[in-house]
Amino acid sequence: MASSNFYTRWVELTDDELTVDNVQDILGQISDDSWVAAACYDRLVDNVDIQRTLLQVGIKRTQSVFERVNQLLPGSSGSDANTEQPTDEYPLSEYFESHSTDAQLCYIRKILLERMDRLNTFNELRKEAPDGLEEEYGSATEDVDWEDDPWAEEPSARPSKAPPFTLSEFLTADILHSAYKLAFERWFEGLRVLLEKHSKYLWPFRYAILDSIPGYTPPSDYHFLLPSCSAVTNMEQTPTSKEWRLEPDWSEAPVVTSTVKSCRGLWDSDVSQDLAITRPHPQDAPLSAEQVSAWYNSRVEAIMSSTGMIDTMLAIVQHGASHGVPLLDELGEELSLLSRLVYDTPRSDKADEDWTLARWREMDPPAVVRAYLSRSSPSTLARDISRLVMPYLFVLESRAERAGKPDPSLPTRLLHEYILNAPLEMAAAVFEASKPTLPPAQRLIKEDDVMVRLALSCLYGSDSLTEWSTMSRIFECLPAWDIPGDDSEEDAADTTIASLGTFVTPSTTRPRCTPSDLLIFFGPLPVSSLSRALDILDVHLESGEILSRWSVPAPLRWFLQSSGDASEQRSWANRMSRRAGGSEDRLDTMEDWEWLLEDMLKLNGREDSKLQGAFGLLSRDEILRIYFSGLLSAGKFDVAKTLLYSRKNQLVLDPQIIEDICLSSSREFYDNASSGNYNFGDMKLAYECLDVPMPSDRITREKEFIEATSRLSSFNVMSRPGTPISPIEIRLTKDRLSLVSRVLSSNSDAYKHTEVILDLVYKLGFRNDIVAEVKTLAMLADTALQAEDFTRAYETSKRMVDTVLNLRMSSIGMDDPKIVEASEVCWVACFQLGRQSEFDNTDQKLSLLGRAIEICPSDRLHDVLTAWRRLEKEDIEAREERLLVRPSGVVESDHQKRTKRIPESATESLQTRLRNFHLPSPPLLNTPDAAALASKTFRSVTANFPFSVGGQRGRSQLSQQGEGRSNSGSRGPEEDVSSQASRVFSKGIGWLIGADENL
Repeated sequence: MASSNFYTRWVELTDDELTVDNVQDILGQISDDSWVAAACYDRLVDNVDIQRTLLQVGIKRTQSVFERVNQLLPGSSGSDANTEQPTDEYPLSEYFESHSTDAQLCYIRKILLERMDRLNTFNELRKEAPDGLEEEYGSATEDVDWEDDPWAEEPSARPSKAPPFTLSEFLTADILHSAYKLAFERWFEGLRVLLEKHSKYLWPFRYAILDSIPGYTPPSDYHFLLPSCSAVTNMEQTPTSKEWRLEPDWSEAPVVTSTVKSCRGLWDSDVSQDLAITRPHPQDAPLSAEQVSAWYNSRVEAIMSSTGMIDTMLAIVQHGASHGVPLLDELGEELSLLSRLVYDTPRSDKADEDWTLARWREMDPPAVVRAYLSRSSPSTLARDISRLVMPYLFVLESRAERAGKPDPSLPTRLLHEYILNAPLEMAAAVFEASKPTLPPAQRLIKEDDVMVRLALSCLYGSDSLTEWSTMSRIFECLPAWDIPGDDSEEDAADTTIASLGTFVTPSTTRPRCTPSDLLIFFGPLPVSSLSRALDILDVHLESGEILSRWSVPAPLRWFLQSSGDASEQRSWANRMSRRAGGSEDRLDTMEDWEWLLEDMLKLNGREDSKLQGAFGLLSRDEILRIYFSGLLSAGKFDVAKTLLYSRKNQLVLDPQIIEDICLSSSREFYDNASSGNYNFGDMKLAYECLDVPMPSDRITREKEFIEATSRLSSFNVMSRPGTPISPIEIRLTKDRLSLVSRVLSSNSDAYKHTEVILDLVYKLGFRNDIVAEVKTLAMLADTALQAEDFTRAYETSKRMVDTVLNLRMSSIGMDDPKIVEASEVCWVACFQLGRQSEFDNTDQKLSLLGRAIEICPSDRLHDVLTAWRRLEKEDIEAREERLLVRPSGVVESDHQKRTKRIPESATESLQTRLRNFHLPSPPLLNTPDAAALASKTFRSVTANFPFSVGGQRGRSQLSQQGEGRSNSGSRGPEEDVSSQASRVFSKGIGWLIGADENL
């Protein structure tokens, strides 16, 4: 009865109430070993002392089963279990089938022994907590009265010293799982204890445990766990085992373990609480050195993919290499160089690049050099080359030697390649760190001639248009050689430079000459040629600065290309003179333009120097002409006058050249003008430009032409509907009289201003051109005729006739083309106006027709005479009608009428022209009936002509046709031919005023 009370007390006793004493007191009073062992197996607490007591009591109660099992085994002497173990499974299996309680006790004993080992390990783990952690788990005798100590730190602020699992978890979980946790939580000293005390179980999974360590963990924290190799055996070194029990218990023997396992179904269900985990492939035997090296490589890749921490990977490789692991030297070199790239290069504001070992291995050496220096500044470049690039280059050279392919020039070649492709600012930093004045050990480029070749290649291969100060800095770093030479050596050097100009000129095979190409060219040159090249470089740099100052920069190679091309130099000189005045910072003062002239002459070359400047192929006079042209194109006419006519004689040019340049500049302004008004814009500049030279006929004519252009613009002449005619269209018009015609046709009152129109014609370039004047008068008369202003048309025609008659009288011969052309225009105009039916002044019409008879050619005489005869007949008929209705008066005879109407000069001219026409002059021509006889004769002659004159233009023609129809009712053959002739003559005069050809 008393015993049952202890059972009840144990069951009702909670884990929190357990102590070392009550465990011993209660379980010591229970005699059932199986029940006590099971009770100790079931109870798991996190207090080390209580749990140890439970395990000790349970193990003690399972000792009796060994005595019973051992007596049943054949050959057993009842010795201790540590010296006698059963080896035959069959008898033991029969015994356990009949005594399942003993089988269960064997199983419990094995579990309790394992838990005791783990308990001891856990106790050691607590001692190996990382530095700085406070202890959380104490013994059962820990004083709990101070838990509320007001002076203690806050619990949340006190870090835990406990392992990453509780005691109960550690006792029941798979020990491999616990090792994973310790590795992940970086309890490396505890993990070392675990591996030492349980090496038999954990050794096959050592690499899986190491792979559980976070990649960001410094290898120095767990270096004692990393594998190493023996140089003697070339195999992995096996660590020394420190198991808690050197000899296993009898219950842990394979025969007992397997027999118990097969009999577990005989007692109550599942007694195992082990946590099942996925186990990796075990590695029971030590690995070879190559396999260990492969693991180090895989570990590096894993760290790279997870964290990318190059220093961590480098530390692991360095540890392996120092512990006998082979094939890690090259990997260590790569990681060391990559580490320099990642950690030692200057920092930047941008996010760092994602560097990986794979990316590093894909890069070629020039790319690596560029990567090392990608974030360097000019102030840090020299230092970065020394501490980053040079070690890398030496490693490459060492690898080439180890590979049996030595290449001593490799470091120099790669460094030179970087310099040739670097920006000029960076290259200048390298050259400044290589000055000949520095000690040889401090110079990046140690040879002077190599330095000069690199500098020439960088400068002449650069496309920069702005970095002239940087180029000058590079030049100042170069050595100053004092090499005496004769003329032949200078000629050879100049020939080399000339060939260099051809070499840098783009071609289809090489669109651009790179600095690397130039280095090949400069490579074989001797020092004397290099010295001469430096002298030429000095001149080119000065020229480049001058061109850049005036907003016409050229790359340095241009000076080589243009050294033998005068047209290219001339083109650039024109650009310089014009852009300097047309840039945003336009030159406004006299001093600025004097400065420009000084610089242009300086580019022409120094008289005391044998070296040509940028414009060395141009003469001084040509430079002055180009400068003067640019000065005019900027509109600085006052400056031009001052320079030309001041006492300083700064701009000495021949007057004829001055006039030519001024005319050319004026025409350029004219052609670019958008408006013809010469009071503003480019047209104003074109006009004022002509005030710079001395007056001359050419200057006067050009100014008059500009005035005429402005006058034409005021008349709103259109080149097409809605588009005013532009100055360039006026200049390109071949027949400028057509412009006058367009003025008359587009302005209804323009014909009234005869003098204005004539002045326009004179200024268009027809001054003293009688033919043009006659044509203009003819156009004015024809325009007045179209406007039915017959009075003005008659007056203009009369002036035109006087002009032609004066020309004919003053001319040497009548066959002069000008006289012929003027006469043709004159008689046609008179004929047109004289036969107008709506012009009611018969006397004036007969006078005009008479002048037409006088001036017209012989083959047209009969046409004009027919018109004149018809008009006279109509006049006679009209007069007769008036006389018949007169109340009184004297009737004139037909002879009087006829002689009154025909001017004497016309009669004389008619006689002369008939003789020229090879017709005998009838005697009656001098009689009173001469007019009738001439009319009759002319009709008989013209009967054989295909046409006759007659008809009018425009509305007047329609009026005459209507009149003819009203008088005769129908038109005869003579009238049709007359109409045809009318159209021919109308067309003849119409072209002068731009009339439609269909008229």
